[in-house]
Amino acid sequence: MTFSKKILAGVFALFLSAGTIIPAANAEISASASVATSYLWRGYDLGSGTPAASADISFSEGGAYAGLWISSGDTTAGTEFDLFAGFGGEVGDLSFDINVTNYLYPTGDFSETDGDIGDFVEVILTLGYGPVSVSYYDNIAGDTGGYAASEDYSYINASLAAGDFTFAIGDHDFGDDTDATHLDISYSYNDNISFTMSTWIDFTGTEPKTTFVAAYGISI
Repeated sequence: MTFSKKILAGVFALFLSAGTIIPAANAEISASASVATSYLWRGYDLGSGTPAASADISFSEGGAYAGLWISSGDTTAGTEFDLFAGFGGEVGDLSFDINVTNYLYPTGDFSETDGDIGDFVEVILTLGYGPVSVSYYDNIAGDTGGYAASEDYSYINASLAAGDFTFAIGDHDFGDDTDATHLDISYSYNDNISFTMSTWIDFTGTEPKTTFVAAYGISI
């Protein structure tokens, strides 16, 4: 493990240990669970139509938060465990969030991320103004494992909420001559049921396709 990975491991160990400290400080604890017809990840159908189930738990206090997200449905990587921590807030109509997420795949084919903290990590910066939001994802650890096959990988997503609909466009930069841009249109039928259509509008290297996903989620 490199020096930078040791630092990342220490950071996540600190946030995980906070799980026993934050509740004592009367912080908010939230959890949710959902099922979907497929695992849609940034335009990619990772399950090739296989249903996915996911759940998360998080602790938050004064804008700071930390938690764990788990999902099935990825036929290549297997079960996914995401450790995340961040800080966010609002000033009038302006919102901001900075997040660090560590991706772990202990049951799948990604041998380089099979359970070591610090092997595949992204820093995520989100800025919002009213119904408009822009998120930038930068790979800071993971040049050989996970979906970030290059240490230069980054992803940017811009979305617009309009009533029950959300329109989003996302662009993958793989750090070489390969890029991919997708468009998502989502509709929230109610607080629990949603539908998403995702289609590629610029895809280098393979034939693009359109994916339809229906999801049902609940807060616990």
